[in-house]
Amino acid sequence: MIRFVKGHGTENDFVLLPDADGELDLTGDLVRRLCDRRAGIGGDGVLRVVRSDADDEARGLPGAPGTRWFMDYRNADGSTAEMCGNGIRVFARYLVDEGLEQPGQHDILTRDGVKTVRLGAGGDVTVDMGPARLPGTDRKVSVADRAWPAVEVDTGNPHAVVFVDDLGDAGELRSAPVVEPPYPDGVNVEFVVRRGDRHVAMRVHERGVGETRSCGTGACAVMAASAQRDGIEGPSSYVVDVPGGRLTVTARDDGHIELTGPAVLVAHGQVDL
Repeated sequence: MIRFVKGHGTENDFVLLPDADGELDLTGDLVRRLCDRRAGIGGDGVLRVVRSDADDEARGLPGAPGTRWFMDYRNADGSTAEMCGNGIRVFARYLVDEGLEQPGQHDILTRDGVKTVRLGAGGDVTVDMGPARLPGTDRKVSVADRAWPAVEVDTGNPHAVVFVDDLGDAGELRSAPVVEPPYPDGVNVEFVVRRGDRHVAMRVHERGVGETRSCGTGACAVMAASAQRDGIEGPSSYVVDVPGGRLTVTARDDGHIELTGPAVLVAHGQVDL
């Protein structure tokens, strides 16, 4: 029997596993079983909550000596991921709600480096996602017999952002859209429509998961691609609607992107492995 907590950020949902001392052997098979929506708890991924000094991988990551907690994030298919913008907000909410950290500002170690989060005793959580990188590579995304140019954006995870006339153009998104040239480790694909001035809506196919109700790093990628498309340089803020709710994404003076949105814990329990 192991403890778990279920949480979500704009309905991008996760199974959190408290493992402060690094005792759990989190195999890909275990992740897949936990995320199974019929035979398991169900989730888009697993967040293992472990102390940075108690995990072999974490100890070797840049920034580990100055952080208390490592977010070991796994996609629903069992693969590891560098970062999860919705997941880290849920992770931070868990730390505060459990009394492991006090409300305020905290640093959390991820595979994409150290991320700073700000949160109170309740309400939304803001995370500094770092700068977005737009290398300018020519890529194309295809769905059925239609194709669009894609904007490549790196926000800790790789993204291909496509601007379409209607979100229905993305199709059913149960299978991954075709991206050319392909990414060797897979890519998240966002389909975006304009809703108004600095206001967009998106759907996303996440690598290792499928279509999800939200994607935090994806929302940041969409904001960066939208600002580039709109000819906006410097600080700006966009509202990004996702199927599971609404996120606010802000570019600061220093080029870092901040992601703000809800983080909700909905259940605590034990699972019989």
